Amino acid sequence: MKLNVICLIAVAVWILSSCDNFLDKKSDIKLVVPKTIEDTELLLNDYGTLNTYYPAWGEIGVDDYFLTQDVWQSITNYEQRMAYIWADEPYTNTIQWQRPYKVVYISNQVLDILKGVDEADGRYKRIHGGAHFYRAFALHQLTEIYSPAYTMSTAAHEMGVPVRLSPGIDQKSIRPSLVDTYKQIISDFKTAIANLPIVETTKGRPHKASAYGALARVFLDMGDFNQAYIYADSCLQLSPELLDFHSLALNANYPMLRFNVEVLFPALAITTNPLGATNALVDTILFSAYSDDDLRKRAFFKANIEPEGTHYFKGSYDQSNTLFFGITTSEIYLVKSEAAARIGKFDEAHKALNTLLKSRWNKDALFIPVSESNEDELLRTILTERRKELVFRGRRWSDLKRLNLDPRFQTTLKRTIGDQTYTLPPNDLRYAYRIPETVIELSGVQQNRR
Repeated sequence: MKLNVICLIAVAVWILSSCDNFLDKKSDIKLVVPKTIEDTELLLNDYGTLNTYYPAWGEIGVDDYFLTQDVWQSITNYEQRMAYIWADEPYTNTIQWQRPYKVVYISNQVLDILKGVDEADGRYKRIHGGAHFYRAFALHQLTEIYSPAYTMSTAAHEMGVPVRLSPGIDQKSIRPSLVDTYKQIISDFKTAIANLPIVETTKGRPHKASAYGALARVFLDMGDFNQAYIYADSCLQLSPELLDFHSLALNANYPMLRFNVEVLFPALAITTNPLGATNALVDTILFSAYSDDDLRKRAFFKANIEPEGTHYFKGSYDQSNTLFFGITTSEIYLVKSEAAARIGKFDEAHKALNTLLKSRWNKDALFIPVSESNEDELLRTILTERRKELVFRGRRWSDLKRLNLDPRFQTTLKRTIGDQTYTLPPNDLRYAYRIPETVIELSGVQQNRR
């Protein structure tokens, strides 16, 4: 062991000594430090960093799928295996915490560079708005995983996630209240709305409708249905397009094309073993909820050879096996419908829901519009359609958290592995995942309550 260390040191000394001439060229090194508006464009065009690797812990924990005992036991990643049964154990893997904060860091770096850029530059507003959008989106993703559900009565006393507003690494991280975390997310998205263009030609970058939709999603999580309705409506005023599922190759492996007309902002999840296509077997009750005339049944799912009678998900909006956690117009129609129903705008709730469902329905069959007038029954219908439309889209975990606050919609989750049954009751503290122990040790931030 000592010999290996000595060899490594010797190699390092050789490399450093051979680099003397290079290190002397300090002026050249300065040239690679981002400082121009062109540099900010390049930073925000990093799709692989800004649009991917969002945390999948929540999706691992939802009830839209199940694993067989053999598959569960074969998962080599211990933490992912334990997350499936909601085991309340310390985590050491930091990737699902670290990657969104890398997005926050780059956003802050861009905003720092913009302080020295002429605001009259035609690119300034678009970049300024984009950086605020990415920071807010990443913080919201983290909040949905690592913080409890938002309630007006307790949010001021619950912990949010660390909010970094500068690229400096020396600033000590703290956990603000959930109220303050959401205030920053809302502020960033509103800045994005004010600065982003209506049309964005670069694939993967946000535009004004993206920010409206993101803010509608945030207010829905907060239970502020008036604001959720307003921002969902504003989003759909700009981008109302829906896929006509009749135009899709429904039997294809990936029927939804990447960057299709519904995509307002693409974001992809970290790949995990439990959520692998043929590992995650679609919940049988959920699958049976789709009518045979509902084209989503063929677009989203395909039968497994084994176990017989089971299905796997193939409907990612990334046109791949990678799960899509981004924002689409289909989601925003559902946000508008639910928010409208909750504030008594029943005609608007019906209209938004039926507009979506009609685009998914077999045109050779009779489509019967939803016309339910009872508020409770209408909400149940909307929430059922929300689950069916947004399956494997990273929304179910946050939906379970917020809906568990209402006794009408509470759900106890259950897993069965062999003869062992595991449960996750409504409003359990485990709905806020543990922060990785490595992060706790290095930063000193407070762990979630248990």
